[in-house]
Amino acid sequence: MVGPFEIVIDTTLIEAFVDLDRGSFGNKSICSLANGFEDGAWRTDTFLDFVWDNISETALSAQERSALEGRPGSILRQSAKNLRLTETDDIGHGSELAEILLYGIMRHKHGALPVVPKIFYKQNRNDNAKGADSVHITVYDDDTYALWFGEAKFYGSIESSALGKVVTSVKESVKTEKLKKENGIIRNVGDLDHLDLSGDLVEAIKDDLLTDKSMDELRGKIRIPILLLHTCGITAKTEKWSEEYVETVRSYHLERARDYFEKQFESMGDMHCYERMEFHLILVPVPSKDDLADRFVQHARTTRGE
Repeated sequence: MVGPFEIVIDTTLIEAFVDLDRGSFGNKSICSLANGFEDGAWRTDTFLDFVWDNISETALSAQERSALEGRPGSILRQSAKNLRLTETDDIGHGSELAEILLYGIMRHKHGALPVVPKIFYKQNRNDNAKGADSVHITVYDDDTYALWFGEAKFYGSIESSALGKVVTSVKESVKTEKLKKENGIIRNVGDLDHLDLSGDLVEAIKDDLLTDKSMDELRGKIRIPILLLHTCGITAKTEKWSEEYVETVRSYHLERARDYFEKQFESMGDMHCYERMEFHLILVPVPSKDDLADRFVQHARTTRGE
């Protein structure tokens, strides 16, 4: 499990589709996570509890989290105050919900550490929806590391037209100038200094992120998690967890993942050092985007005292 979510798929693309060329598709993986059911209904409260349990990693700076440690009510209230709640725009409605979910998944699935609290950063820089939706680091036993620049989307559909928009967004996010901007943010925000990492490793990472360094040297350490939280007709019609539900979602998500990655390779395959980066597609189905986003916004406003 990842938090409260059951793992439906967790595999590489070429393991799922043996007919695909390893050289073109060997740097891609698929993860599908599904929430459960209770009393004939999808467990909305369980889903939102996970979101609120992980909100501070993206809505508060490391210093704020440390100052509010042991005060869960204050952490939630201050985190909610940093949200930019959108209730009308079809693209923006629920976008921060998806960003928070990605922070939680990165923490629970990969043991990743947040190095830029994106919602906090955008709130305090008046920088709306620019750059990666999440920035994390994973550190390995040999003191090597990987940087994760995440995309988080909440769509009413993940059919082909929507996937094309995701490809465009991901392609833009991995351009050299965009990655160098993210590297500068990591260095300037300062949260790296507050993680439980050795001083030598922190200095080595900061040195790698200097703007005069070639991105060619860093791309082998870059991972792109792509979270697609989406309305799912299968989930909307389901009342209880079953093997039939799991298999139906698995089949649908494998089909959508192949479609997405084929579109991505067609658009990005000739990009310099494309094959050195890893791309991790994460699919999470919900019964209704609008209903879930409305519940999230309502709770946030109540928490803020509005």
